Amino acid sequence: MTSPLATRHVARAAMAEADTEDATRPWPPPAGAYAEERGLFQLLQNMLEELLIHKPDDPIEFMINHLKQNNDDAPRICVLGPPASGKTTVAMWLCKHFNAIRVSQETLLFKEVLRQTEEAKAYKERNQKIPNALWANLIQERLSNVDCIKQGWILEGFPENQEQAWMLQSSGIFPRHVVMLYAPDTVLIERSGGKRLDPHTQEVFHTTFDWPSDPLVQERLVKPEDLSEQEVSKKLLEYHRNFPEIFHIYQKVLKSINADQPSVDVLSQVLAFVQSRHRSAAPFTPRILFLGPPGSGKSLQAALIAQKYDVVNICCGQLLKEAVADNTKLGELVKPYIDSGCPVPDNLVLRLLTERLSALDCLSHGWVLSGFPRDVEQGLQLQKARINPNRVFFFNLPYESIMERLSQRRTDPVTGERYHTTFRPAPTPEIQARLRQNPKDEEENIEKRLNIYYSNVKALEDFYQDAFYVNADQDPYVIFEFIESCIIKPLPCKKH
Repeated sequence: MTSPLATRHVARAAMAEADTEDATRPWPPPAGAYAEERGLFQLLQNMLEELLIHKPDDPIEFMINHLKQNNDDAPRICVLGPPASGKTTVAMWLCKHFNAIRVSQETLLFKEVLRQTEEAKAYKERNQKIPNALWANLIQERLSNVDCIKQGWILEGFPENQEQAWMLQSSGIFPRHVVMLYAPDTVLIERSGGKRLDPHTQEVFHTTFDWPSDPLVQERLVKPEDLSEQEVSKKLLEYHRNFPEIFHIYQKVLKSINADQPSVDVLSQVLAFVQSRHRSAAPFTPRILFLGPPGSGKSLQAALIAQKYDVVNICCGQLLKEAVADNTKLGELVKPYIDSGCPVPDNLVLRLLTERLSALDCLSHGWVLSGFPRDVEQGLQLQKARINPNRVFFFNLPYESIMERLSQRRTDPVTGERYHTTFRPAPTPEIQARLRQNPKDEEENIEKRLNIYYSNVKALEDFYQDAFYVNADQDPYVIFEFIESCIIKPLPCKKH
């Protein structure tokens, strides 16, 4: 699959014929950004998948109906695992969370009236194994009902083997997420002995781990059939024989989760996975925003990201200084504020940022911005200017670490080289003697800057609700790996 960071052909194609004059003036937001913000690439990809699966005689009518259903984000989840691993508990919990339809052996045989239900029951009554093709037909019919189409489905315990998986795929049934529960066989055998079933609701309880508080429910619980240690061992053997083939088929959409831990931990890990989005082949132009207190390492991380992914590194403070140095019209307006040390008005900063972020290199390659916005009002101004980051990071660093990093910084006035009295001391006494401290790095001034940041950060965090949070008090390359992983992986699904 093509890397989303490398696939930028839509934006580039729209600008390929630009001449030099066009490249120097602000560009409108590119088609790629418009499509990305509204999920058009994913919508087209989903429709193409459905067309290839169902092969309708009238593709146009099929696509119209697909759009009317508006169910591209409906859950399509398989919950798999060995006996007693907690599949039913996880499946029922997911159904409640997403308001989706649970489909299992029990529901197909005893709760549904499908064309081949009686045939499947007959096999069950004769203690014969129900054929894979019959199971596949029952599942296909059930999942084609309107409630499964609109609300989504949780398929519990299917597919059981490679043949079932292939049959489901040939019927157009592709799960978006496959949860594979696992636990040691000894744990599973021990669990099986305490398993109890509510015949009214099909909920599963356990004499040790999950006993119901309602006395009426307690009285009607029954011990499921075939729960002898010998039967469970036989089922485990069959599961382990089939597991590798199923894992291979679904490996790109599958996550293995340890079921031998408290149920609340299992469920939280399952939910985090099924709410995630898989990598897409859609073009993706990074628009990255770094927010954090002074000294938290934003500039270093921006430089590392820009170097690796060929995005444009934009520091708001540096941009202002460059405008002054280049004697541009905006630079002339900014210069008095820079010279006096006063904050540059938001309208001037925004004009400068809008012009820079609308340049051809930013539109085609993407950008990483640090130093702006400093408050929600500035964030709203960026939004109005249609400058919308698609990845936002907040850097968190303890007060003591900030002070240690900034108050001990020194600069060599001769070479411009920067040193730190603890982490990077001057190499010779001669250089040490001439080092100077920037007034902004004096403790009093650091505190003022921190107070301004902390007075605004909570509102900014509320404004950028999809932001990632970075522990900036660790090795820079560990931080970089975390940031990189967040840029590459898709944002979680918001709909449910």
